Amino acid sequence: MPVDVILGLQWGDEGKGKIVDLLSKDYPIIARFQGGPNAGHTIIIKGKKFVLRQIPSGVIRDKVINVIGNGVVLDPIVLKQEIENLEANGIELKSRLLISRKANLILPTHRLLDKFYESRSDESKIGSTLKGIGPAYQDKTGRFGVRIGEICMPDFDKHYQSVKELHLKLLKALGCEETIDDKEWFEALEYVKKLKLIDAEYYINEALKEGKNILAEGAQGTLLDIDFGTYPYVTSSNTITASACIGLGIAPGQIRTVYGVFKAYITRVGGGPFPTELFDATGDYICETGHEFGSVTGRKRRCGWLDLEALNYAIMINGVNKLIMMKADVLNELETINICTGYTSSGAEKHFSGLSFGETIDPVYKELEGWKCSLAEVNNASDFPQKLQEYIKFIESHSEVKIAVVSTGPERDESVFI
Repeated sequence: MPVDVILGLQWGDEGKGKIVDLLSKDYPIIARFQGGPNAGHTIIIKGKKFVLRQIPSGVIRDKVINVIGNGVVLDPIVLKQEIENLEANGIELKSRLLISRKANLILPTHRLLDKFYESRSDESKIGSTLKGIGPAYQDKTGRFGVRIGEICMPDFDKHYQSVKELHLKLLKALGCEETIDDKEWFEALEYVKKLKLIDAEYYINEALKEGKNILAEGAQGTLLDIDFGTYPYVTSSNTITASACIGLGIAPGQIRTVYGVFKAYITRVGGGPFPTELFDATGDYICETGHEFGSVTGRKRRCGWLDLEALNYAIMINGVNKLIMMKADVLNELETINICTGYTSSGAEKHFSGLSFGETIDPVYKELEGWKCSLAEVNNASDFPQKLQEYIKFIESHSEVKIAVVSTGPERDESVFI
């Protein structure tokens, strides 16, 4: 069977966790292919909230196998905390969690480096979550990262100490004299040793030969991709469909359906360009109504109107063939809703890529009427208010991709399939 991919089409925080959990009933295996503990995939079931940072979002389903792929950078302290929190809530996980031996570890010095880099002047701030993810990926591409499969090797301590000393020398040369205590990190590493470490690429490809469905789960969002996002205000990994192949060890021809998740509006955290950002009462309303605060950092998210220029760019880069719209209910009370249909500068049309090169642009808006009613009791697409149906059709006509699911609330069952 082929692999289906689910990923975000905006600057992250689109609601991917809820959708992975929703769809995971049809997949025996959920595999996370990139990112690290900067993710905050939230699932709410009967009022109970679960925030997953490194563990795939299929974990709530008791028969689903969850694979952490080689493209992920893993913090053992966070992983241990995640597992213990889930077990405290009655979710048995260890027998259903498989970790690629090729996944790189986040070291305590990676966090210190991240903190130091982000302590520079405001002009240099990227908006890092300070989880050590950027420095961990730097070491990976620099070819002296530490892989999780090494922790059981006899020379592991020697390798770890050599990387640690290199980091400390770098920090000292940069003027940082802060030291680290890695006792908790090593204690968490002993915990991780008892988990199932595997050659995930073999496991996944064997599962495909056996006819099993696999859902590949991405973190962050397309507009934060290290190559195609609003560089340098991006994450440290590739967040697009192609990364599922690299982060899991599957061939491109194995991918079938690409689900692209987006909000009915758009948000971002940290610095970087944001053409449709709202600085008025409407922006504050969306933020408060949508509870737009980071599930990991607690940081307030910047809010703005849906940007179809950015959305279409993300659809193109990822080969999206099914759209999923989240948080339609957040716009329930608005009289009018704007949608950005493109950008101009001095009368000339501009593309999304220009944002990474500092081009000054003006968003072009289409104003639509709001639906002005609750969606709480809506279970079928045919029962959507007329103005919401028009909103959906407008997006579909401009993106040329059908919307397959509309989320009408935070709970798993507040999802309407179209």
